[in-house]
Amino acid sequence: MHFSSASFSEISAVEAASFIRSGQTVAVGGFTPAGSVKAVTKALAERIRQSGDGEQFRIRLLSSASTDANVDEALSSVGAISYRMPYQSSSTLRKQINGRSVEFVDTHLSTMMPLLKCGALGNIDYAIFEAAAVTCDGRVLLTSAVGAVPTFARLAKSIIIEINSYHPDSLEGLHDIYELAPPPNTREIPIYRASDRIGATLLQVDPKKIVAVVRTNAPDSPPPFQPVDEISKKIGGNIVQFLLRERLSGRIPPKFLPLQAGVGNVSNALMAELCSDQAFPPFDMYSELLQDTAFEGIESGRVRFASSAGLALSPNILQRIYENLPLYRKKLVLRPQEITNHPEVIRRLGLIGINTALEMDIWGNVNSTHVCGAHIINGIGGSGDFTRNCYISIFATPSTAKGGTVSCVVPLCSHIDHTEHDTQIFATECGIADLRGRGPRERAKMIIDNCAHPDFRPMLRDFMNHSPEGRVGLDISRAFDVHGAYMKTGSMRPQP
Repeated sequence: MHFSSASFSEISAVEAASFIRSGQTVAVGGFTPAGSVKAVTKALAERIRQSGDGEQFRIRLLSSASTDANVDEALSSVGAISYRMPYQSSSTLRKQINGRSVEFVDTHLSTMMPLLKCGALGNIDYAIFEAAAVTCDGRVLLTSAVGAVPTFARLAKSIIIEINSYHPDSLEGLHDIYELAPPPNTREIPIYRASDRIGATLLQVDPKKIVAVVRTNAPDSPPPFQPVDEISKKIGGNIVQFLLRERLSGRIPPKFLPLQAGVGNVSNALMAELCSDQAFPPFDMYSELLQDTAFEGIESGRVRFASSAGLALSPNILQRIYENLPLYRKKLVLRPQEITNHPEVIRRLGLIGINTALEMDIWGNVNSTHVCGAHIINGIGGSGDFTRNCYISIFATPSTAKGGTVSCVVPLCSHIDHTEHDTQIFATECGIADLRGRGPRERAKMIIDNCAHPDFRPMLRDFMNHSPEGRVGLDISRAFDVHGAYMKTGSMRPQP
């Protein structure tokens, strides 16, 4: 394929940023820092800073998921964001959201595209996304993520493309671009194995909408890889032993099932355990994001194939992929997030999903997003997409936080993202609680006995015993009376 941007206006990031006006809606590409735009939003933030416009210049910002510091952090540092959807991880933006100066819509990653397509979110003025190359007729080779770019590009009035030469144009063949039509024309998604490819390797956009091409040369900037701590290793070990028992019982087939894993230390520990335990057969991954440990599994042969919306990889791992693309085209595919997170595919493939919780209560509810029920951290992301639809859904968290002074197993979650109707398996370093088919009191007893830290079990048992019929929902006032300190602080401390 011959790639050339000669038909389009190549300008600086500063010039491209000058197109954007206050009050407009801007949609940025990438999925987490993977494939996130590097130059135009940063230049826009600098323009606002130098002009002194401050909070007089504000845009509505959409993304696939979180971004890197060149987007959320840069724009929020000059007060340029008035509205944000659907997920973020910027410390500055988080303060503005919790301070109510930014309207933040926290929603499942799979649901944003239908809202855009039906017009519920209004028009997109500019789509800005990264590419490795573009043809004169508007075929675009994306970089290390797909995310929501296909929908953003199709719906936007104008497109600005950052061509990042850090990513080689030999990437062609790594992507699988497939967009769903809106109802009543939505068709089935013909994915029956994680390795099935159903779309195009290049994204087709209307070349008349490309108003600028900006040249960059910069790597993605994922957070530094954290060594696996002892507690995460224990949690990972508990999950591995649970999955082995499920396989031995016949509830997981001998060839195993595809795995979805969230981001963080627990996921890294789990992947390390799965890839080193020879009791497990090789397995596929069908996830929204892939970390370093997944690629170590591919190289060792433990991970047969991996499907994702983005690659949250350290630079050295990404370079190893780029240096061995013939192998990885056979082992890896990048898809839009409306496909990776779609309930139809998740259920059909029978995924085993592992996601993290901020806190879990004894009745089976999970809080993934809010400290003390009021202050959001990042957002729900894709955890809900997988929790409700996975064949086996696991939530993992350490049993305590803040040096053991705060219990992550609580009487009643201060904010509920995943209800008792959707959760199945809870895991901490203390053990596993299998909630499938269990009634309220049985769930509570199992969570307390298997997942709560021993220091907090007496208080939790006391709460359970004083709840009518074991249902805290029937007596919310009891939660305030018995554990008023917990409800005020969002944490529960051990009794003296």
